[in-house]
Amino acid sequence: MDTVRIAVVGAGLMGLSTAVCIPTLVPRCSVTVIADKFTPDTTSDVAAGILIPHAYPDTPVHKQKQWFRETFDHLFSIANSAEAGDAGVYLVSGWQIFRSMPTEEVPFWADVVLGFRKMTEAELKKFPQHVFGQAFTTLKCEGPVYLPWLEKRVKRSGGLMVPQRIEDLWELHPSFDIVVNCSGLGSRQLAGDSTIFPVRGQVLKVQAPWLKHFIRDGSGLTYIYPGTSNVTLGGTRQKGDWNLSPDAEISRDIFSRCCALEPSLHRACDIREKVGLRPSRPGIRLQKELLAQDSRRLPVVHHYGHGSGGFSMHWGTALEAARLVNECAQALGSPAPKSKL
Repeated sequence: MDTVRIAVVGAGLMGLSTAVCIPTLVPRCSVTVIADKFTPDTTSDVAAGILIPHAYPDTPVHKQKQWFRETFDHLFSIANSAEAGDAGVYLVSGWQIFRSMPTEEVPFWADVVLGFRKMTEAELKKFPQHVFGQAFTTLKCEGPVYLPWLEKRVKRSGGLMVPQRIEDLWELHPSFDIVVNCSGLGSRQLAGDSTIFPVRGQVLKVQAPWLKHFIRDGSGLTYIYPGTSNVTLGGTRQKGDWNLSPDAEISRDIFSRCCALEPSLHRACDIREKVGLRPSRPGIRLQKELLAQDSRRLPVVHHYGHGSGGFSMHWGTALEAARLVNECAQALGSPAPKSKL
């Protein structure tokens, strides 16, 4: 059988992780990643990259848990290897705190992270405005380190990186046999998906090297995530807002909210503002589609719409996308079914 030529559109977290997974599941293939933006200019470079799942109302919980577990296990093995520093993956412990009792005291992912437990009264004294909390150890992925590391892995297995803006998936026909659409918000145009919308996230990256524990308000709106080179302070969730310019008033609000949780942040310095647009929809889109135009056919695998849960789910969903690509590749080798008139 000839080599199956696969194009991956998009070079953020989804595009690169899928491009790494495909050659492990699809025999005799070539992979080309095509995108108008590469690291450090993607949404994934702005994200804090901490593994705390965000719930998808349109996706069964068992599926979300499977994707999270596969991602956690994969990154845990990297964190325990000599590659950890190069990949920007490491363990981080901390607290998720609530101003009122959460509807779920034990979330679906509690037995995937490490050492999940209810916070003690003594621990909660640190947060007088909060009545309940969870302590656990999870993983953090530094986007600006992890993405270049994934790029290297794609290239090591023979993959190509092509900087090009794609306006229509048909541009890739007949040069490619299968297209994987990991274009995030670009899917509004490329896949005609009107259900995907931006959720604007503004964060601050500050120097506060004394902070070692993450702190996350249960609402998900205020968080402090220490990283290797800086601490990420957040955040915002502004639905339908496409503005990529930082807003000074929002920055002041984020800083004051984070200082209320961790007063030592008043001494933080070198404050930088970052904005990213999360590609959100009611559920992650992971499915095959056969595009048809006259007698031409183009198999497409869609893999996008992770919203604020991208890092938490990326490896599990990339494996699933790669399995769908393999199904498309198998179909290429079999005769097309005759249409019944």
